[in-house]
Amino acid sequence: MKESDKIRENIRELVKKYFDLEFGKCEFVPGESQVKYSGRVFDEEEIINLVDSSLDFWLTSGRYAGQFEKKFADYHNMKYCTLANSGSSANLLAVSALTSYKLGDRRLKPNDEIITVAAAFPTTIAPIIQNNLVPVFVDIDLSTLNIDIDKVEYAISSKTKAIFIAHTLGNPFHLKKILDIKDKYNLWLIEDACDALGAKFNDAFVGTFGDISTFSFYPAHHITMGEGGALLTDNTQLYRNILSFRDWGRDCWCAPGKNNTCGRRFTMQLGGLPMGYDHKFTYSHLGYNLKITDMQAAVGVAQLGKLDEFIAKRNSNFKKYYNFFKEYEKYFILPESYPESTPSWFGFPLTVRGDAPFSRKNLVTYLDGNKIDTRMLFAGNVIRQPAFDNVKYKIAGSLEQTDMCMNNTFWFGVYPGLDDNQLDYIFQKAREFLARY
Repeated sequence: MKESDKIRENIRELVKKYFDLEFGKCEFVPGESQVKYSGRVFDEEEIINLVDSSLDFWLTSGRYAGQFEKKFADYHNMKYCTLANSGSSANLLAVSALTSYKLGDRRLKPNDEIITVAAAFPTTIAPIIQNNLVPVFVDIDLSTLNIDIDKVEYAISSKTKAIFIAHTLGNPFHLKKILDIKDKYNLWLIEDACDALGAKFNDAFVGTFGDISTFSFYPAHHITMGEGGALLTDNTQLYRNILSFRDWGRDCWCAPGKNNTCGRRFTMQLGGLPMGYDHKFTYSHLGYNLKITDMQAAVGVAQLGKLDEFIAKRNSNFKKYYNFFKEYEKYFILPESYPESTPSWFGFPLTVRGDAPFSRKNLVTYLDGNKIDTRMLFAGNVIRQPAFDNVKYKIAGSLEQTDMCMNNTFWFGVYPGLDDNQLDYIFQKAREFLARY
C-alpha cells in the first residue's frame, strides 16, 4: 500500500471518530427542542465520502458523480441520469432540452403552451416562462393536491405541446390518465419528481413514465447532497440535449477532463465554423454551467444506499399522522392517494375545512409557538405571487381549489429524523389546540 493510501485510510478512521463526537444523537426535550419539518439524516459514511472526494481534489464532476448517475439510473431501470446543481436547475434543463432545434418539428417554440398547476413550487413553472413559453394553469383536487385529472383536456389548445407537473408531496398524480392524454395529443411529459423519489404508480417508479423526469437532493428531500438535482430519460437525443444545456451549450458530450468521446473531435463541420473545428468548443445551444461538484455527489452516493430505509420511515411517520388526525376529520380534509399509487411521502398535508371554527393561521401559529415546524404548500397559488404581476399565462377554467389550498392547506414533516417522542409531542399540542373547539 502506498504511503498516501495509508494516510487516506487513517483519515477515514479519524473522520469516523469525529462523527461520533460531533454528531452524536441529541436528546429531544419537549417544548425546548425544535421539531423540524425536515433535515439531513446521515452518519459517518457521508462525511467519509465527502472527505475522500476532497482528497482527490477533483473539484468538478468526477468519479463519484459517475457512480451516482449509474446507481440512480439503475435503481429506476432507466438509460440515462444527468446530475445538476439543484432540482430547480434540473427543471430548467428539462424544459430547455425540449426547445432544441435537434428535435425538429417537435421542439418547443416561443408562445407554445405547457399545461401545469399553480399550486406548485415556483421553479416547476419558472422554466416555462424563462423559455418564452406559456404556462396554462389547471385547478387541483384538494384530497390528492395534484392536478384535477378531469380538467386537463379542457386546457388543451392547438398550441399545447407539453405537460409539466409534480407529484405533490410524494403523492403520484394519475399517470395512466395523463399518459393517455399525452399520447392522444402527441405531447411531451416532464415529471417533476423532486418531492417523490421512490414513489410508484402501478408498481413502477415515478420518474420513469415521462419523456424527462427531475429530482432534487436539497436537504429537505428524500436524500441529500446539500445542493443537487438529477434528470432521467430513456431518449438518447434528449439526454444529449440535457448535457448540452447543462455544459455551456456545447455540442460535445465528453465528461470533464475527457476528450474525443465521439471519435470525431477534429473531423466535423458545424454551423459557419471551419471544417475540423474542435468539437469540445463547438456550441449548439445557448446553455449554462449547471454541473455538480464531485464532493456533493460523494455525499449522494452514501445517501443512496439508505434510500429504501428513508422511504419506509417517511411512510411510517405519515401513517401515524393519518391515524391521529382521522379523529378530527370534521375539521380537516385528509390526504388521499390513487389506488394504483404507492406514495413516498414528503410531508403530511392537511387542509382546514371552510366551516372549521378555527383558521389555518390560528393552528400553525399555535404550533410554531410550541416549536413545531409546519410549511405551506409552496407558492399556494403562484399567480398571486408578486413575481407573476407581469407574466404571460393562461387559466383553464377556475383555480377555486388552488385558492382554497393557498388559504387553508399546510403540512407537517415526515422525514426520517422524526421519532415517536417528537411525533407524540406534535399530537399532544395538536390535541390541546383542537380541544378548545
